[in-house]
Amino acid sequence: MFGQAKSKALFLLLSDVIVFYIALILTLVLRYQTGFSRYLLNQHLVPFSIIFVVSIIAFYISGLYDLKHLKNEPAFFKILSTAQSINLLIAFAFFYLFPFFGVSPRTNLLLFAVISTSLLIVWRYFFNRLVKNTRLQNVLVIGSTPDIEKVAQYLKTNPQLGLNIKLILKNGIDDPLWLSLPEIIRKDQISTLVIAPHIKKNQEAAKVIFDQLTKGIEILDTLTFYEQIFSKTPLTELEEMWFLENVARKRMFYESIKKIEETFIAFFLTVIFAPFLIIIYLLIKLTSPGPAIYKQIRAGRKEKIFTLYKFRTMRINAEKNGPEWSQPNDERITPIGKILRSSHLDELPQLFNLFKGDISFVGPRPERPEFVRELREKIPFYDIRHIVRPGLTGWAQINYHYGSSIEDAYEKLQYDIFYIKNRSIILDLLIILKTIKTFFITPK
Repeated sequence: MFGQAKSKALFLLLSDVIVFYIALILTLVLRYQTGFSRYLLNQHLVPFSIIFVVSIIAFYISGLYDLKHLKNEPAFFKILSTAQSINLLIAFAFFYLFPFFGVSPRTNLLLFAVISTSLLIVWRYFFNRLVKNTRLQNVLVIGSTPDIEKVAQYLKTNPQLGLNIKLILKNGIDDPLWLSLPEIIRKDQISTLVIAPHIKKNQEAAKVIFDQLTKGIEILDTLTFYEQIFSKTPLTELEEMWFLENVARKRMFYESIKKIEETFIAFFLTVIFAPFLIIIYLLIKLTSPGPAIYKQIRAGRKEKIFTLYKFRTMRINAEKNGPEWSQPNDERITPIGKILRSSHLDELPQLFNLFKGDISFVGPRPERPEFVRELREKIPFYDIRHIVRPGLTGWAQINYHYGSSIEDAYEKLQYDIFYIKNRSIILDLLIILKTIKTFFITPK
């Protein structure tokens, strides 16, 4: 079921690449007309192929391969147009910084931008209609859970995901329709059964469900189903045994590779952002009294206490009455601090924490010990986020807005648990790519 979603995304990516090459050929034909030749095409092929790779990465960062965004709405085409504008700026910079390709980019790039954007808008419009009108796969849920109605409602408003919850047997095997399960599956053309955790523990039910598996019906538990739809793990369905089965195993190879990767990234970013570090430091010192670097105690892996470094964004003595959640339009934030927070540039000094090993580049955000004590009392399994090193960025940060309440912490923990369960080098790299967008666009 979810393999088909990945296939759609891959097909869309490959189609975009084809559109780019078609746009390049049309650009050269219209630009040179009778002078168009295979030599001319070969001359442009390598540099434009490099640009296409960057463009596909920009599309991924913008969410243009996420099926939940594929709707023919103004917001979608705004994202597409913005991504194309960024690609054009990158292309101009590339050709002027690397002139040895022997290509005069100005006219060609402008013409290519018009043609490729036009083709992409038309192609994406028809693709979005296609996935919306494609026949939905019918899902039958056995046993109700607190979150299944939420999933059902979400799928109704997002038909492009290709799923439809046809029926929910809320009482599980005690439901009158349970005895007619094989007939219902055949009649309603059910392709997937989603099973509540307690149903799987019933031997009689397990035998009936196994019989459907042998007939080619896909079987998922409700927790996995929810995870695949929302990319987070529902706290309402978790118990201690789930953590023992899914997150207890150590991943030594992954941790070793991650450490090398993070050292390289930290060094690279420090070199790149060194001028910004100096400028921001001076701006803070010149615009408000007090130190430019703000030190804050945080809880890390195994709840080890460490000092986190950030650029100061609040006035001095902002917490004279004790620790407080930051609020929207917080009056304690300085004018420069608002800019730093909205761009996430206040996080740059944490590169020093990366070198020290206090934090990883990717992981749950480290919280203040005072808040940890409060949150563990009110949110189940909150301490599980301390089994890995905290991160400069994370799955919760790219999927959820800046949190400033217990409700936000609850929601973000679901994303953190999803990350801890599925953490890998590939997922870390994808999070880093998505962070590029949130770093400059998403407000805190």
